[in-house]
Amino acid sequence: MPEIKYKRVLLKLSGEAIGGKEGKGVDAEVLGKICDKVKEMVDLGVQVAIVVGGGNFWRGRYGLQMERTTSDYMGMLATAMNGLALQDSLEARGLKTRLQTAIEMRQIAEPYIKRKTFKHLERGRVVIFACGTGNPFFTTDTAAALRAAEMEAEVILLAKTIDGVYSADPKVDPNAVKFDEITYLDILNKNLKVLDSTATSLCMDNNIPLIVFAIEDPENMVRIVKGEKIGTIVK
Repeated sequence: MPEIKYKRVLLKLSGEAIGGKEGKGVDAEVLGKICDKVKEMVDLGVQVAIVVGGGNFWRGRYGLQMERTTSDYMGMLATAMNGLALQDSLEARGLKTRLQTAIEMRQIAEPYIKRKTFKHLERGRVVIFACGTGNPFFTTDTAAALRAAEMEAEVILLAKTIDGVYSADPKVDPNAVKFDEITYLDILNKNLKVLDSTATSLCMDNNIPLIVFAIEDPENMVRIVKGEKIGTIVK
């Protein structure tokens, strides 16, 4: 078995990442490719937990005149649908999984309990965290930082549509410069939109490294846990 650099990781997936080119709904082919690589990581001996967003089903910016709390709770329910899709796809590949939600829905998932999470990971199960933190006004970025701290993850793998952290949006600014390495403090000071400020501060305070990489090639996840330098590392 090849040596791995990270033995316990938290993978942060946006809803759009599993929505395919349109970023909406669930693209079975894209989801399958991601789950293939999650299985490869588990087969290498990596303990994997996943926080999934819900933007492929619901985003608060859809323009409806809706109270923020209601919109946020709808987003949390969207992440539960993505969690179920992930669970089904992973189990179709022979992996054992547990879906844990920050909002209780016992018919389809476990409530989030830290000690159960540790037990599942140590038994080789993939744990999927849905419903964010269970609170409005907090994003799934913050949920990823919080769960990573609680489960003592060695690194957060932040899957993006771009291949790292840039000085500006490379899709808008052709002169944007990519960083191979950057600090959380620099991200806050430069107001770079990598994570929201709450999640960034939480990662910084708990000294959790973050690797930003392009999910377009899911093999990047496997390369990272093997120690290859992919994307941007935030420390």
